[in-house]
Amino acid sequence: MSTGPTLPSAGPTDRRRKRPSWRVIDIIIAAVLGVACGLIFWVWNGIGFAGFTALDALTPGFGGLVAGVWLLGGVIGGLVIRKPGAAVFVEVIAALVSAALGNHWGIETLYSGLAQGVGAELVFAVFGYRRFGVGVAMAAGAAAGLGAFVLELFTSANIAKSLTFNSIYLTCLLVSGAVLAGLLGHWLVKALARTGALDRFAAGRTA
Repeated sequence: MSTGPTLPSAGPTDRRRKRPSWRVIDIIIAAVLGVACGLIFWVWNGIGFAGFTALDALTPGFGGLVAGVWLLGGVIGGLVIRKPGAAVFVEVIAALVSAALGNHWGIETLYSGLAQGVGAELVFAVFGYRRFGVGVAMAAGAAAGLGAFVLELFTSANIAKSLTFNSIYLTCLLVSGAVLAGLLGHWLVKALARTGALDRFAAGRTA
């Protein structure tokens, strides 16, 4: 017996339409952001490495307080492009530029970029790529720090170090990521949007 008209179910085309797809301009701007962040990383490599060493000598684990700048790429990429994969893409490009220009870590920089980008990406994904306020940015920065921490348990043999060291280091990475990557990254995107450079993106229009 008929119970009324049956509404058509969403087909593959409808589902694809709902997914945010990358435009050519997204790829270009993401690459530009990656290169810009890579240059920031390269400048910070000397300053940050010296600060990391000095703080670790003061109290092992405190070096994590300067690491936030190296986490900027994923946060900025996610805030500007606002599409799946943006945080990973920008952070990895930035890591590639940093490694190509020369740093203390060589190829390991790429592993770090991937781990940090994935950390930030997961936060944007949790919010469905729909929320991009300062709180989300700080959470993404902290998650990027968590990604770095997990990677370094193995690449830097931190897993063999004391619980005290790892607890201090993790806390410092989370704080530094939230402030130097999240809060600073959010401010930088807002400042860039006010120049009109992001008018073709939601980040520019909402600013």
